[in-house]
Amino acid sequence: MSFPLLTATAVLPAIGAIATAAVPAAQRTAAKWLALLVSLGTLALAITVLVRFDPDGDRYQLTESHSWIADFGVRYELGVDGIAVALIVLTALLIPFIILAGWHDADPLETGSKRWRPTQGFFALILAVEAMVIISFEATDVFLFYIFFEAMLIPMYFLIGGFGDRAHEHGEKVASTQRSYAAVKFLLYNLVGGLIMLAAVIGLYVVAGNFSLQEIAEARANGTLDMATNTERWLFLGFFFAFAVKAPLWPLHTWLPNAMGEATAPVAVLITAVVDKVGTFAMLRFCLQLFPEASKWATPAILVLALISIVYGALLAVGQRDIKRLIAYASISHFGFIIMGIFAMTSQGQSGATLYMVNHGISTAALMLVAGFLISRRGSRLIADYGGVQKVAPVLAGTFLIGGLATLSLPGLAPFVSEFLVLVGTFTRYPVIGIIATFGIVLAALYVLVLYQRTMTGPVKPEVSAMPDLRVRELVVVAPLVALLIFLGVYPKPLTDIVNPAVQQTMSDVQKKDPQPEVEAAK
Repeated sequence: MSFPLLTATAVLPAIGAIATAAVPAAQRTAAKWLALLVSLGTLALAITVLVRFDPDGDRYQLTESHSWIADFGVRYELGVDGIAVALIVLTALLIPFIILAGWHDADPLETGSKRWRPTQGFFALILAVEAMVIISFEATDVFLFYIFFEAMLIPMYFLIGGFGDRAHEHGEKVASTQRSYAAVKFLLYNLVGGLIMLAAVIGLYVVAGNFSLQEIAEARANGTLDMATNTERWLFLGFFFAFAVKAPLWPLHTWLPNAMGEATAPVAVLITAVVDKVGTFAMLRFCLQLFPEASKWATPAILVLALISIVYGALLAVGQRDIKRLIAYASISHFGFIIMGIFAMTSQGQSGATLYMVNHGISTAALMLVAGFLISRRGSRLIADYGGVQKVAPVLAGTFLIGGLATLSLPGLAPFVSEFLVLVGTFTRYPVIGIIATFGIVLAALYVLVLYQRTMTGPVKPEVSAMPDLRVRELVVVAPLVALLIFLGVYPKPLTDIVNPAVQQTMSDVQKKDPQPEVEAAK
């Protein structure tokens, strides 16, 4: 029996979470190092998955299948395609940086204080989220996916509500109230989406008789499972609603600015760069593969919602006073591009959307983590409280600028390739949608450059005059992310080679071909 590599990749951080939580209370530093070592071990396993994956091989590889709840046809089934591999590596790559960036975020609040933050719990929860996200990317049993899709809400709830940002203009009491509000809002929105999805999962079982993604998709393809049109559409809507909440797609997005604003910067990265990717990934894996006809039926409405997300998110980002909420609204705009690329139903659009998931994760991590370092020094999230930072902390300002330029998709940085492919893929089939979506690029340049100008340039404010530059630990966090943004911006081929075969198979599922360019006949 071959080594269960996919199981090991998910189980290692789960075991690490338990071990970290069990470290004695006085050994906070030991808990941090244990969590970091476990995350690096998980990264090594994820890289092994990447190395063993053959883009030209079977659609799902490294598969595992075991009977679980036989009476209900539930199996423990795992398998990865190129899209899942890319996102597993992204998750495993970001977690060590998240842990390093949050090294002191769960330390005691102040000397002599009776309030104490459980450091072990903070890092254990991060590892628990990593385990659940990874197995969500690996699951090919719909019920197994649903369990971890919902279970990850619990550790995220405690990370948002119990370990919020200390920098708050109205003091700790108000901050605690707002953290609780943000955590409850996050939980309720996602629970409602999950409950609707549960009804759709049960309905799928009634129709198909099992939960196996591969078996149901094969039965749909060869005609042995004939799903009524209305049934397929209702089931699609149940799945899509849950994924749209997680993504988040307008108008189901309102939990994200609260959650990212009140969470610590590393947890904000965990939300938008890791957890939210499960929603867009699931649209590709489950919505398009299980419900191809309903996906095509819903495409016009989804494209309109994605377009609203792009423009609406960017417009609200322009008007933000809070640095972290600005990045949150920018992410809503970017998720609009991802969803638009998925439902453009072109190979360029879906390849661009998959690349966007990876590149957005890296660029948002770079920008948000540097913003977190900045906020921790000044003790304020308000843009107006900064000015002239580049004169006293040039390395911090420079890395902040690179993260910002990646966010606005500057050519030469990784997100540009993704956004370009999404827009080209959308324009070839829906030119009006593609043209309007380009307005989001203009707004992105506006909110990023204005943010940099107001915080980093101009006269040095007295409150930032003694601000230290990035320390060694912080440079270890930021430098690899910046290097990746540049490398994937100049040479994205290693990533496209992995995801393109999976994209072509998804296009085959929905029986769509790329539009042929219209060429006038030579006279």
